[in-house]
Amino acid sequence: MTNNTLKVVIPMAGLGTRLRPHTWSKPKQLVSVAGKAVLDHVLDTLGTLPSSMDIELVNIVGYLGEQIEDYIQEHYPDMKSHYVVQENPRGQSHAVQLAREYLHGPMLIVFADTLIETDLSFLLEEQAEAVAWVKQVPDPRRFGVAVIGEDGWVTQLIEKPAEMDNNLAVVGFYFFKQAEDLLKAIDEQMERDLKLKGEFFLADAINIMLENKLKMRTQKVDVWLDAGTPEAILETNRYLLEHGLDNSAKIENCKGVVINPPVFIHPSAQVSGSIIGPHVSLGAGCTVENSIIRDSILEDEAQASGVILEASLVGRRAQLRRRAGTINAGDNTVVTL
Repeated sequence: MTNNTLKVVIPMAGLGTRLRPHTWSKPKQLVSVAGKAVLDHVLDTLGTLPSSMDIELVNIVGYLGEQIEDYIQEHYPDMKSHYVVQENPRGQSHAVQLAREYLHGPMLIVFADTLIETDLSFLLEEQAEAVAWVKQVPDPRRFGVAVIGEDGWVTQLIEKPAEMDNNLAVVGFYFFKQAEDLLKAIDEQMERDLKLKGEFFLADAINIMLENKLKMRTQKVDVWLDAGTPEAILETNRYLLEHGLDNSAKIENCKGVVINPPVFIHPSAQVSGSIIGPHVSLGAGCTVENSIIRDSILEDEAQASGVILEASLVGRRAQLRRRAGTINAGDNTVVTL
C-alpha cells in the first residue's frame, strides 16, 4: 500500500429503532456495553493497525449525530475526523457516496453495530485489491454471504440468501485499496437502480466491481458480536466481561456487597447492600442500594434501589425504586412482583 493514510468510513446514520427507547435520546453507537460505548469497542479494533499508518475517520451521521461528533472530540481529540450528514438514509452505498470528497486511496468500511476481533497489521502489505471479513454462521439467511471461486477469490456477494448451502457471512468490515474504484461502482449501482427493499446495499456495488474482475479475498474472524438489539447488547456484554473487561479484582468501596464475577463497575459508582453479578456493567455515577442485579447494564448515573433486575438494559439517569404495595387478592389469584 503506497498511501499510508487510511480512511476509515463508519456509517452511523441509522435511527436504531430496534434499540428504542434508548435511541430516542442517543445514537445506538453511544449505548454502553461492558463499561464502554459501542463506538469505543469499534475504534479499539483499529488499534492493531500498523503504527506507520495514519488514520482519518469519516463518520456518516444522521439523527442525533452531533452527539457522535461531541463524543469523538472529547474522547479522541488527536484523531483526525470528518463528519458527513446523511439526512435521508437510502442505504449503505448512499452513505459512502456522500463522503466522496474525503475518499481517496485505501479505505476501511466498518459498520458500527457489529464488533469483531481481528488483527489488522497485515493491511500495510496487503496484495489483494479488496478484503471482506467473514464468519461461518449456522443460518446465513439474515446476512450477506460471500461466494468463493475455485481460485480462492470472491466471485459474488449475496444479500440475505434464500438458501443455506453457503454459510460464509460477511460481517460488515471491508478494505479497498482504491476508494475511487468503489465510488465508481456505487455511481453505476445508482444508475442501474440496484436496490433491495428500497435501499442501496454495498453488496451490489461490490458485485459490479467483481464483474469488472476485482481481486477480493476473504479474511475469517472467530468472534463477531452484535450490538443492534437489547438482547444482542446483553449477549455482547456477557462475552466482553468474560474476555478481559471484568474489573471485579480492582473494585473498592463496596461495603456489604456480594460481587459475582465477571462484572464491570465504574470507580465512581456507589453500591451498597446489594448482590451484583454475574455479567453486570455499572456506568459512571451509578447508585445501587439494597438490590440484586445480574445479567444487566446500567448506564451512567442510573439509580436502582430495592429492586431485582435480570436481563435488563437501563439508560442514563434512569431511576428504579421499589416500594411496598397493598394487594386485595381473591381466590385463585396469581401475583408476580
